[in-house]
Amino acid sequence: MSHPEVHGVVVLARNGDRSEFYQDPVSYKYGSTLSTPLGEAQAYKLGTFLRSAYLNRDSASYIRGISTELVDLNEVHVRVKVGGEGASVFDSATAVLQGLFPPNPKNKVTLANETTIVAPLGGYQYIPVETVEPVNDRSLEPWTDCPAFQKHVEKVLSSPEFQELNKKSQPFFNTLKDFVFGRPTTLANAYNLYDYVSSELVHNKTYAHRLPPTFIEQIRGLADYRENAIFHDKALSGIGNIASRAALNAIVHALQRVAFNGDPLQFMLIQTTYQPFISLFHQTEIVKKHPELAAIPDFGSALAIELRRAPPPDAREFLRFKFRNGTEGDFRTIHVFNHHEDIPLTEFIYRLEGSVINSNREWASICSGSGATTSWFNLPSSENAASRFIDATMGMAALFILMLFAWIGSVAIRRYKRRSYVRLHGEEVPVMTYGTQDEKAAIQYRA
Repeated sequence: MSHPEVHGVVVLARNGDRSEFYQDPVSYKYGSTLSTPLGEAQAYKLGTFLRSAYLNRDSASYIRGISTELVDLNEVHVRVKVGGEGASVFDSATAVLQGLFPPNPKNKVTLANETTIVAPLGGYQYIPVETVEPVNDRSLEPWTDCPAFQKHVEKVLSSPEFQELNKKSQPFFNTLKDFVFGRPTTLANAYNLYDYVSSELVHNKTYAHRLPPTFIEQIRGLADYRENAIFHDKALSGIGNIASRAALNAIVHALQRVAFNGDPLQFMLIQTTYQPFISLFHQTEIVKKHPELAAIPDFGSALAIELRRAPPPDAREFLRFKFRNGTEGDFRTIHVFNHHEDIPLTEFIYRLEGSVINSNREWASICSGSGATTSWFNLPSSENAASRFIDATMGMAALFILMLFAWIGSVAIRRYKRRSYVRLHGEEVPVMTYGTQDEKAAIQYRA
């Protein structure tokens, strides 16, 4: 079945090359990293590729009716993960947009005195992005500060299968020691080892000349095994799929907006890291036909979800999934849920709606493992006693305030509740109405 008209696209993109990045093997707490000129070039190349595919009127995938020269900010929306690897992800998003909407001399304005001003750099197009910080929006980094996910990681790392592979890999790890300079050589640390070796191989000429053949392939294979084991789950709503379950909220919402004729959105870019790719490929069963995708995607990779409208008399919306690993070659079409063709939008939503994490409140409940809403903020252990005392004191104060509100009347209460709402790509949902004033302030945002 052919559905030629592309009405909109959601693109999930991985950041480009960056300096060495460390993340804790269990908690996934992260260190700092910076993008490199190579990474920015990879992201820019992705942007030009996307422009050729979706903004070129001669392309079979051209988005019908989208502005192709000057960006229409009503048609384009960009979300950028700024937690782990944040600097490199943000720079990658900027570079993608430079390739997607390059400078155009038509980006100009005529002033009242009849002077014409062209934007800098030959008409550079400044496109605003929505930065997604885990302190107040968990949709692009739900795996950190999540006790249930940490337990999942610990369970995977202690499993018999994992321990057996770790034992079998020791001969290789012993030979690798001379090339990782004191870093723990275990399967649990395989991602960090791979990240270091690959970064040095690209940027350090002396190191590249010394590293024995096949070492990069071997450590890459072990890192792929480790991250694939962590970021997937047999159950659709399993904690191992938390990376895609949270990202799907924005994806599904964007697709629904594109499908609605009254909404101008036609292109959404979600710039993120590798974790949601692995989970999404498992959650949608893509890996059953493409087991090679149960791995870490290369820098500059992209998954495009095209919304295509069937010709009359059907007039339904279908989704076509396309993936490109790295920055070379073309998209290849992949199919979800054992389909052999495009999947109806309604079926896609129906299959996933029970697993999607729709709000920070749901994320907190899932991560607590008890179904109860938990705080997003973890105090150091030395502050626990003080925090309990403060909580008790504030509880008494809160009781007094509630009594005062009851005395004042329902109007004041309604205003208070309105300040305690959070929006996460959908209807407003109530969240915590307790905690410190700083906590309340931290959750006031509009996604």
